[in-house]
Amino acid sequence: MILLLSIHQDWQEEARKEVLTVFGHDKPPYADGITRLKLMGMIMNETLRLYSPAYSGFMRDVDKEIRLGKFDFLASVQFHIPIMTIHHDPDIWGEDVNLFKPESFAEGVSKATNNNPIAFMPFGMGPHICAGFNFATNEAKITIAMILQRFTFRLSPGYVHSPFPVLAVRPEKGVQVIINAL
Repeated sequence: MILLLSIHQDWQEEARKEVLTVFGHDKPPYADGITRLKLMGMIMNETLRLYSPAYSGFMRDVDKEIRLGKFDFLASVQFHIPIMTIHHDPDIWGEDVNLFKPESFAEGVSKATNNNPIAFMPFGMGPHICAGFNFATNEAKITIAMILQRFTFRLSPGYVHSPFPVLAVRPEKGVQVIINAL
């Protein structure tokens, strides 16, 4: 989120306004307030769509013979679900799929995915969803809220964009930002 908010100063300012409206300048973020951060949620979802933590996707086993549409699958077949491919599919997200557009989540995941909510799965899906999903997203919202209460930030001129897929997408050379107190 820091990277994208550093690039998109307009969204950083809107997120800051929301955080200051909910928490003010001095009050630390609290649970009820975190749930009221709608813009922050939209920015979080768009960040997770563009740079999914489960970069390579995940595997699922077929336990019994099934039919999906016109295809039959035998038991013991494995499916690879390529999350980054799905999160960057223009048929689902639109022709501007590679642009940072948090507003696409303004009316929820269903509208953002063209009524295909299963297409947004940054932490997996169904009974196999990451157990740390809520913890990770709340921790990120709290951290970003605390930063926005006190600082502005922008990318350093020396920043080199270098997403590096390991288990998750990480910046190979880090994210250098310039931070200024409010």
